Amino acid sequence: MNKALIFGFAVALGLLPALGAAQAMEEEKTIYGSQLMTQEERDEYRARMRAATTPEEKAQIREEHHARMKARGEEMGVELPDEPPARGERMGPGGGMGPGDGTGPGYGR
Repeated sequence: MNKALIFGFAVALGLLPALGAAQAMEEEKTIYGSQLMTQEERDEYRARMRAATTPEEKAQIREEHHARMKARGEEMGVELPDEPPARGERMGPGGGMGPGDGTGPGYGR
């Protein structure tokens, strides 16, 4: 189902606020240590990442951010993982939606 169709359904059903909240929660999960940041800090981090022009610059921003959040977590008594999740690997093994490769009964419905 494409995003425009989902958006249309959300608007028609009055679910737009819930959809926006779910999207915001998903975005927060992608920022290492987001639970320790203010909304302003998350916005600033996203802006810095968008403004970065090279993969090296983005990596440097991530490394600096990781060190800051790790230190902040220690100060606050919050344990963060040593390494942030690899980009695009937030789901467990198999990529989600249950077992299998998608070629079994019901494929293509």
